[in-house]
Amino acid sequence: MMRNSPLALIFHALFSIFMVAPLVVVCLVAFTDKGYLSMPFDGASFRWFKEILERPEFIEAFWFSLELGVVSATLALALAIPAALAIGRWSFPGRGAINAFLLSPLMIPHLVLGVAFLRFFSELNINGTYLGLVLAHGLMIMPYALRLVLASTSGIDPTLEHAAQSLGASNWTTFKRITLPLLLPGIASGWVLAFITSFDELTMSVFLASPSTTTLPVRMYLHIEETIDPLVASVSAMLILMTLILMALLDKFFGLERLMVGKGH
Repeated sequence: MMRNSPLALIFHALFSIFMVAPLVVVCLVAFTDKGYLSMPFDGASFRWFKEILERPEFIEAFWFSLELGVVSATLALALAIPAALAIGRWSFPGRGAINAFLLSPLMIPHLVLGVAFLRFFSELNINGTYLGLVLAHGLMIMPYALRLVLASTSGIDPTLEHAAQSLGASNWTTFKRITLPLLLPGIASGWVLAFITSFDELTMSVFLASPSTTTLPVRMYLHIEETIDPLVASVSAMLILMTLILMALLDKFFGLERLMVGKGH
């Protein structure tokens, strides 16, 4: 077995610290007892976590973002599953172009998407509506779900489906009893990643949100425009905790490494 050199270990350690340090600082600031951003070295407090419960606009924005993320991720997955099966299982003219087209939202800056959707939805009179946000978020997060479902598709042995059909199973039964369970790790990880991406989206949502459809990231952004206090840090710490819990559950039931490579050990 090859081992990393001491220099490589030092590099990876420094890189990990560089990535994690800002998140740690945000979580520490959330426990300050001051009325401004500071480290809680002279006294920790849950003051700003309690403040969240006294801000109904943040609570409403949280539940709205949660519902929007669930609906958008489900919509994205409903589009990603048939697309992944078609692209990953069959060879047909234009397959590469279709795959590139479906993944194109990853290559377009969210600022550009926000401006484009603002103009397009204004023509359809759905800008600032719940429907407009669902459509925009579903399109933006669909490539994340598609990539992970494609990874699971590549690990399916076609002979299993052929064997089921040779024994008299219909196409729907084969899909339900054979294909779908094998795709489940990719479906679960794709849904979770799409949900997290939708829940955390800010840049595009700023252009599409309205007073009645304000997501939590947009609410935090509007709050920062007025004042900078540890309330935003406490909300951010809660979001970090929620993300870690989701990733831990995903790792427990499916295994993150298995989900990323699309195959089991």
